[in-house]
Amino acid sequence: MSFSAILGAWIAAFLTIGIFSYLYKDNPFYKIAEHVFVGVSAAYVAAISFWTQIYPNLFGRLFPKDGPLAFTGLEFDFNHEFNILYLFPLILGLMMLISVFQQFSWMARWGIAYTVAIAAGLKAFGYLNSNVLNQVKASSVDLFSGSLPFFSLGGDSIFNNIVLVVGTLSALMYFYFSKEQTGNFGRFTRLGIYFLMVSFGASFGFAVMGRISLLVGRFNDLIDYSSADYNYATLGVLLFIVVTLGVWSFQNPEQKDN
Repeated sequence: MSFSAILGAWIAAFLTIGIFSYLYKDNPFYKIAEHVFVGVSAAYVAAISFWTQIYPNLFGRLFPKDGPLAFTGLEFDFNHEFNILYLFPLILGLMMLISVFQQFSWMARWGIAYTVAIAAGLKAFGYLNSNVLNQVKASSVDLFSGSLPFFSLGGDSIFNNIVLVVGTLSALMYFYFSKEQTGNFGRFTRLGIYFLMVSFGASFGFAVMGRISLLVGRFNDLIDYSSADYNYATLGVLLFIVVTLGVWSFQNPEQKDN
């Protein structure tokens, strides 16, 4: 096993067990792992955004090869044509960056306002299109189509369409508060509660299943790193953290109950 692979295993084991150490209590190992995770994630996103978005799309369009601004000495060959409109996001970006100086902090408001407005417009359109219109289209089904079987677990059927329509209407009627939910109307809205609980339970179960799969992956890595091929990285890190936390708790008894 190469030195880089062994070093990577020790670092991965330290960061993983450091995060798990929070189950004991808040401690320096957890803070180190947390800060490293946040810092590396921020740096990774910034680097990826610059090299995949800003560099080719902004500079590639402002300074194309043989473009009007070639006299500046900046030329980027991304097969883009010159577009002077890209000066606008460049200026806004510079205004947001220069806001690190307190006397120029007001400049960031323009860029932030533009970004928030554009994001809100795009999100509103995407939400309306995917969560409203597409849901309405998907709920508009033929209840009694002669070409569909009455019941099917693997595809469309008359029974599935009836459940879809009843579940949609009853869940929507549950949020209709202009009429008191009593009698037949109350029983129908109570049916909507059951559909909502099934939906929430399925969503929560799906989320938990995804998190558990990540946890299992980390445990598998820790088991692999505990072998002699990685110089018993998991066992060494675990012993070091347990002993250090034990000594730290013994020397700081006032923090034991915090």
